[in-house]
Amino acid sequence: MNPYILAILLFGLRLGTTITFASSHWLLAWMGLEMNTLAIIPLMAQHHHPRAVEATTKYFLTQAAAAATLLFASVTNSWLTGQWEIQQITHPLPSAMITLALALKIGLAPLHAWLPEVLQGLDLTTGLILSTWQKLAPFALILQLQPSNSTLLIILGLTSTLIGGWGGLNQTQLRKILAYSSIAHLGWMILILQFSPSITLLTLLTYLIMTFSTFLVFKLNKSTNINTLATSWAKAPALTALTPLILLSLGGLPPLTGFMPKWLILQELTKQGLAPTATLAALSALLSLYFYLRLSYAMTLTISPNNLTGSTPWRLPSTQLTYPLATSTAMTICLLPLTPAISALLTS
Repeated sequence: MNPYILAILLFGLRLGTTITFASSHWLLAWMGLEMNTLAIIPLMAQHHHPRAVEATTKYFLTQAAAAATLLFASVTNSWLTGQWEIQQITHPLPSAMITLALALKIGLAPLHAWLPEVLQGLDLTTGLILSTWQKLAPFALILQLQPSNSTLLIILGLTSTLIGGWGGLNQTQLRKILAYSSIAHLGWMILILQFSPSITLLTLLTYLIMTFSTFLVFKLNKSTNINTLATSWAKAPALTALTPLILLSLGGLPPLTGFMPKWLILQELTKQGLAPTATLAALSALLSLYFYLRLSYAMTLTISPNNLTGSTPWRLPSTQLTYPLATSTAMTICLLPLTPAISALLTS
């Protein structure tokens, strides 16, 4: 892609998110979300592969449906209450409609079916943008809505953690596994949203760091399915030794960074008298942990060539910058001891 066009599209992405962040009026927030969608569509379709075009079409249709529902709900709210302010959603009907529209935008279960299919059709770089940056603007709106419909948020959160765990169990494609991982993590964030927005922000931050590391590792190895992970020993032995730690951090095992948000969320849910919800969420984390362990096993304990059907790729030195990967990997593995300091920072 022409670098000038790429710069304009990335600027559009940033501008759309910033407009949504800064707006207090539903029409401006909707406009920011639309700019975001329209800026990423050329990035998704840039390779002209039939799968990329299919993924782009699916993404456009789901985002357009979500944006139309959002606009309809905000107009309904204006009609019922005379308010266009984001924080003045008092009527239960537009509140529920807006929550569901934003859930469809970020891919929360049961409105998640588009996310694995879309992510599977994209290259890893665009997939990384879709899994991280594109979640920020809708999430900012959900954060401002949060006091209104507690039962709906808990149902969405629990369904997402369960489907995010179950859906990834039988996958062999890494991008689909990362899509289900994203759904599960978003479920954890939504669960705790109404009780502690600061923990939600912490979970979002750790999710962004861990997902960034995972996508960069797969990009460095040029891996798109489990079989090609086995050839990574010969390419980057040190990184291959560290990758299981990144994956287990995504799964939420102590003493890695990913354990911090899960620990704080379970603690807060128990304090709020929601022990059954906390138990169900903790059990769903075991489902996710299984497929991260499966990836770790394929990467470090199987040696290529093996009896799986996979051809060894031609090895060339990677041109990818390793500094972002080194920084994000260190953060993915080592931040747990800083939990008290980070908690104090978020609550102050």
